[in-house]
Amino acid sequence: MLSVDRNIVHDNIPSFSALWMMFGSYYCFNIHYPRELASTLEFLQRCFFSINPEKGTKVEKTHTSHLHVNPRVLTLIQELSDDEWREV
Repeated sequence: MLSVDRNIVHDNIPSFSALWMMFGSYYCFNIHYPRELASTLEFLQRCFFSINPEKGTKVEKTHTSHLHVNPRVLTLIQELSDDEWREV
């Protein structure tokens, strides 16, 4: 479902298209990912949608974080690529 100003504009959007629209909205409107979903959304962004900025992230920064990419996301990507390499 796509709504603008609480009015439904389109109510039958395929799931994959909805994800594309969601990610596009985060970038067009320069919105940070919600903290609770930040790792999951960053993983989807980098692995499934191939949005891999060299610097920066849509995850809101904390005072203790100096990394450009969430370490958990990097670890998961590395483990997945290692597993794919072993299967070949």
